[in-house]
Amino acid sequence: MTDIFTYNWEEKVVKDGPLARRMAPRSLDEFVGQEHLMGKDSPLRRLIEEDMFSSVVFYGPPGTGKTALARIIAVRTKASFVRLNAVTAGVKDVRTVVEEAKTRRSLQGKKTILFIDEIHRFNKVQQDALLPAVEEGIVTLIGATTENPFFSLVPPLLSRTLIFTFEPLVPAAVRQLLERALHDEERGLGKYGLTLTPQAMQFVVEMADGDARIALNTLEAAVVSQFGKKDKGEPASALDVEQLQGVLAQKNLRYGSDGDYHYDVISAFIKSIRGSDPDAAIFWLVRMLESGEDPMFIARRLMISASEDIGNADPYALVIAVAAAQAVQQIGLPEGQIPLAHATAYLASAPKSNAAYLALQEARAALKKGPSNLVPKHLRDASYRGASRLGHGQGYLYPHDFPQHFVNQTYMPEGMEKLIFYRPGEQGYEKELGERLKYWRFLMGKAKTED
Repeated sequence: MTDIFTYNWEEKVVKDGPLARRMAPRSLDEFVGQEHLMGKDSPLRRLIEEDMFSSVVFYGPPGTGKTALARIIAVRTKASFVRLNAVTAGVKDVRTVVEEAKTRRSLQGKKTILFIDEIHRFNKVQQDALLPAVEEGIVTLIGATTENPFFSLVPPLLSRTLIFTFEPLVPAAVRQLLERALHDEERGLGKYGLTLTPQAMQFVVEMADGDARIALNTLEAAVVSQFGKKDKGEPASALDVEQLQGVLAQKNLRYGSDGDYHYDVISAFIKSIRGSDPDAAIFWLVRMLESGEDPMFIARRLMISASEDIGNADPYALVIAVAAAQAVQQIGLPEGQIPLAHATAYLASAPKSNAAYLALQEARAALKKGPSNLVPKHLRDASYRGASRLGHGQGYLYPHDFPQHFVNQTYMPEGMEKLIFYRPGEQGYEKELGERLKYWRFLMGKAKTED
């Protein structure tokens, strides 16, 4: 069912809802945070003040003001404001809204703004049903999402919307919201006459991690619990850390097994290993484990990193990464965290080389633009009956029959004999490999190409 924002609807929610909802900003002046979007003369603020914006998507973590800003727009705009929740709405609801918007435009000359909360939950069919109405301007879309829209929205819809990124609230903004809630007697907790000790305020700010909803709900729960304990006398006038810990014992960690933070954190993990910072790598490892990440996913990423970023600079890196994966598979969690930390620290501390990875890329490019890539006859399989009659294997020189187990012969297709893909670096064991290859390549006539 569609849900049209009205003044009465807003008042009911303010009166009966949780603190975070009651304290939602009622105007642009009350809106806290997102200075890069809502600062004076910013494009988004001007669009809202002039009631002239086009379709937009608000993207960012929970509790950063996306829905709150949509509610402010609902109050300010002269257009009809319709709300859908992507969790419960279907294609039928979308079509109903579109038909109502057409009627409203033709009979009243009035625009329709459609706000879709959690729009990332709309599947392709639902998004496609919405697309023509957005394209023709029948509705102006405001979508709110915690997931990267470039992953969750279809390209045609993306191309017709402006994307505004909401960031986690800075500590000062969270403190401002908490202070406002403590002193507001109409919508907040002002009637209780409570404050927070400086340590308690810092605790809530840190545990909320930029999420206003968590901060305000934590504060409300602490206040309610204090006034509910009538057997302990009068409640304290200033709440301390201990009282707050009772209602929020664990810090909120943004994550998700398939969401944006999932990819951002694993990216930070791999880049820390590549950048040779074991301290950062271990931190991001713990961040993933504490958020419930699949340990085998982490193990697989370690194996990839061992070959892509370390390679032959330290051949043991892959051995250790594979061993860690096997250990995790055998022992599970929580003990499996230890071999993951073992491998992470080793890989981050190892010498680095991406020479093997680059060789793979160069060889692939050469394969696509090269000649016919026929296998030279002396390299072809000669193990079956009749192969010699086809000339397969004839002229092949067996390296182990020669001094130093090396003989100069061609192994590449015709026309590609002098190409070089693998260029060992100067780090770790790869420096020794480089010296050896330099000599062999000289014997094979590749010296000029290599230089």
